[in-house]
Amino acid sequence: MARSTVKDLTHGSPLKLILGFSVPLLFGLFFQQLYNFVDTAIVGRTLGAEALAAVGSTGCINFMILGFCMGMCSGFSIPIAQAFGAQDETELRRFVGNAIYVSGALSIVLAVVTSLLCPWMLRMLNTPEDIIGDALAYIQPIFMAIPVTVLYNMSSGILRSLGDSKTPVYFVAMAALINIALDIVFIIHFDMGVRGAAIATIISQLFSGVGCLIVMKMRFPILQLSRDDRKFRPQMASQLVGMGIPMGLQFSITAIGSVVIQTAINGLGTVYVAAVAAASKLCNLFYCVIDALATTMATFSGQNVGARKVYRIHKGLKTAVIIGAVYSVAVFLVAWLLGRPLLTLFVSGDETVADVIAYGHHYLLYNTIPYFLLLLVNLLRFSVQGMGFTRAAMFAGVAEMIARTAVALLLVPVWQFNGACLANPLAWLAADLFLFPCYLHVSKRLAQRLGCPDRKDELHAA
Repeated sequence: MARSTVKDLTHGSPLKLILGFSVPLLFGLFFQQLYNFVDTAIVGRTLGAEALAAVGSTGCINFMILGFCMGMCSGFSIPIAQAFGAQDETELRRFVGNAIYVSGALSIVLAVVTSLLCPWMLRMLNTPEDIIGDALAYIQPIFMAIPVTVLYNMSSGILRSLGDSKTPVYFVAMAALINIALDIVFIIHFDMGVRGAAIATIISQLFSGVGCLIVMKMRFPILQLSRDDRKFRPQMASQLVGMGIPMGLQFSITAIGSVVIQTAINGLGTVYVAAVAAASKLCNLFYCVIDALATTMATFSGQNVGARKVYRIHKGLKTAVIIGAVYSVAVFLVAWLLGRPLLTLFVSGDETVADVIAYGHHYLLYNTIPYFLLLLVNLLRFSVQGMGFTRAAMFAGVAEMIARTAVALLLVPVWQFNGACLANPLAWLAADLFLFPCYLHVSKRLAQRLGCPDRKDELHAA
């Protein structure tokens, strides 16, 4: 198999491979988060706290819909990674061809349905009347451009399946710079408000998606699809849907709990909405390292399943946990010592600024003290997904949804904002309680199915 431009994760030190794969991926995720970070900062500092709250109030439905798209694309890439690990070029290309058809069709349907349902969703969220207009102006164009989101996530997912975590980074980095420039042009010079921030993000993501697609075509011989590879195969399409839909639903189910919490926060008032919006942007930026490690484990697990090396998945997971544990401590220290100055990036020139920063820092600490719980959620979940058990991993999202819903219904009415701050930590704990035994069960089941050595022999083989 021609592998000069790809990376095999089935041989060598897991530590070196995980760091080598995740560090470029980290930069890609960082720049991707920079889209929303810059949007929020420019919106908050130029348009005010109400506009910041409007953008922030859409975060949960944004995550619910776009999270589904990203999860779906990640699921589609798992059979591709497994085919690569098994060194089956023909099957790999056929999966790629059918993934294009399935993702294209689903993205168009989602774009039409969600953009039409935007007003209803914002009403259901109990979005305050003084910000609902701006909220709609921001989120509706984002949903109309779902095919653009899918284009980037599908093309970058295919590249990562082949061990290339660097190419998506280059284009996302350039797209982030484009996004910053377009934010300034659309929001400040053309006075387009929050809609300008949305359009800037769409254009930037289109650039990164098209860039990845061009590189796939020009630099990766293994992805040159013949006419036979481009043939639609119902069985392969069904397998892709079987992997992608549960993985997408996992994000959406998790987001349903976030929707319930966001509804409760919206009921507390605009200041609280703005505080959570600002703090959430910082949290999302902090999440990049954990997301990079988790995405690495999905590819690492997928390739090693294809190579019938389950023992390497265990070693890789332990390595990622150690790396993430050190980072979790660092994140809390940054949030504790620098949280307030960082939050000032999002708000300026308003009498409510002090309250927004105070409540935002409070929320930030509640979400970074138990950061190790989130680390375990993502590493275990993505490892299970990479092994091909996407439906099992979906139930971790159900656990998170139940926990967040319980907080919204039981704790927020009593403890108000403090209750809302507990939503994420309790959701992560609930997911971990499911994922620990789930990982042990599916890894044992997979080893039996593949005829791999038992754990004692695995340690010797490692």
